[in-house]
Amino acid sequence: MPRNAIPGTQSVSRAARLLRLVTAGGDEGTPVGELARSAQLTRPTTHRLLSALRAEGLVDLDERTGRWMPGPELYLMGTVAASRYDITAIARDIVRSLAVRTEESAFLSVRRGDETVCLLREEGSFPIRSFVLSEGVRFPLGVASAGLAILAFLPPHDVDAYFERHPELPERWGAAHSEARLRVRLRETVERGCALNPGLIVEGSYGMGAAVFTKEGHPQWALSITGVEFRFGPDRLPDLTRTLLAHAHQLTSRIQAAGR
Repeated sequence: MPRNAIPGTQSVSRAARLLRLVTAGGDEGTPVGELARSAQLTRPTTHRLLSALRAEGLVDLDERTGRWMPGPELYLMGTVAASRYDITAIARDIVRSLAVRTEESAFLSVRRGDETVCLLREEGSFPIRSFVLSEGVRFPLGVASAGLAILAFLPPHDVDAYFERHPELPERWGAAHSEARLRVRLRETVERGCALNPGLIVEGSYGMGAAVFTKEGHPQWALSITGVEFRFGPDRLPDLTRTLLAHAHQLTSRIQAAGR
């Protein structure tokens, strides 16, 4: 039976989309109007679904601010799933080392479907920082350096299918994210070993990302660093590249040794 023919699929998909959006909002929460716009739902439908999720403990509402945030049941579910999916415990010291060595903010992101989700953030010592990424923030593959690094090392047929599913990328993220221009950056990423994002999301912010692989060789995670653009000039870029790739290789080896 096709997926869209399963009874209730649309409601489940809408609820799942709202859960992801609420989770991306983190502890600050997200107002219902913003959730409705992002989910492309009417406000009444959004409120009805959120109320149903709240009754199950999956989301919570701050009555004072009217903002929706993750609920306690998500935490309980997450603790059960963590033993299978969570690598933060074995990655945290590597992310911290990357931040110390580069003096820039360092991150661990995971692929989830057609997106990346930031799992860890460690601040660098340089006092001027870029705040493009933090825990829970999602970007489509190919947008931001982590997603670009992961997409670059997927099999070609998976890359083709991804672009077929997401013709909206340039409209939503700018002309630099057209398929033609992204494919050029994907080839450059493979040749270089890591992805560069020179201010394509936030002007003046620079990012670099390197894929981290499962024992089967699939790019499932990425390490990345971000900072202000002048910190990524030709005098530092080669050393930053070597440091990033060395840490990504170390994490890949650790994950594969753990049988992930």
